[in-house]
Amino acid sequence: MTDRYLPARRVPARVHRPGTGLPGPARRRGSVGGTAWIPGPGMPPWVAWQLLLPLAVFVVANFVLLQLGGDRWLAGHLYLWEGGRWALRDGFVTNTLVHEAGKRLSVLAWLGVAACAAAAWYRPAWRAWRRPLLYLALAVLLSTSLVAWMKSWTHVDCPWDLVGFGGSRGYHDLLAALPAQAPRGACFPAGHASAGYAWVALFFCFRSVRPHWRWKGLATGLCAGLVFGISQQLRGAHFASHDAWTLMVCWLVALLLHRAMFARGTAMRARDANILPARGGR
Repeated sequence: MTDRYLPARRVPARVHRPGTGLPGPARRRGSVGGTAWIPGPGMPPWVAWQLLLPLAVFVVANFVLLQLGGDRWLAGHLYLWEGGRWALRDGFVTNTLVHEAGKRLSVLAWLGVAACAAAAWYRPAWRAWRRPLLYLALAVLLSTSLVAWMKSWTHVDCPWDLVGFGGSRGYHDLLAALPAQAPRGACFPAGHASAGYAWVALFFCFRSVRPHWRWKGLATGLCAGLVFGISQQLRGAHFASHDAWTLMVCWLVALLLHRAMFARGTAMRARDANILPARGGR
């Protein structure tokens, strides 16, 4: 019997694997067809991009601001620019608009999210938003609460309290042991900036239901935190490192809470579909 009478043998589709010059077998996506990249051995992509990379940037920023004196250099230039005093401490824009009104706006936004999260459990059309809205409300609440709790025991002074910046207290390194009789500050991390940076959780909230919105959500949280943080630096209330720590705390809370609430469900859906998650969405 010749080969022409034998049934044709199916050859698996081949797909190029990123980072190598060798093709590999394609992985079909359910019964619909298509392919997905199969992650190689090693750490999950979220660990590299959402945990280690932000931590690396955070470490570098702290080295520049704390070890190389970036904090005092920047605050000193702002202090001199304002005429050798914190002229914007009680300014309408920095104090009334950004500090007071901005804080109330963040609280109102959180109340709106909490109300929507509660309503979603009674509206079938909002079913897909139930867990994301609950996550967002919890992430913002936990982030701001954690920053407020840290401020209660870190005892770090504001720039306006220090000699050279209009105050009478000496400068101490971050988290250094203070003399027994030294007054205790309450300026670290930056509490007001947390009312903005806490909303970086929008990145993970939208990632679950509207992935194409996630970068806009992240930009919203970063911009709000920058506006609140820079305004407080102009008032002499915080060093730049205070804001960097607040951003890192808010990001870690948002990331770890998202992993706790959504990672298991994502893994189970991938297992049930007999596929591995693609690398594309991070």
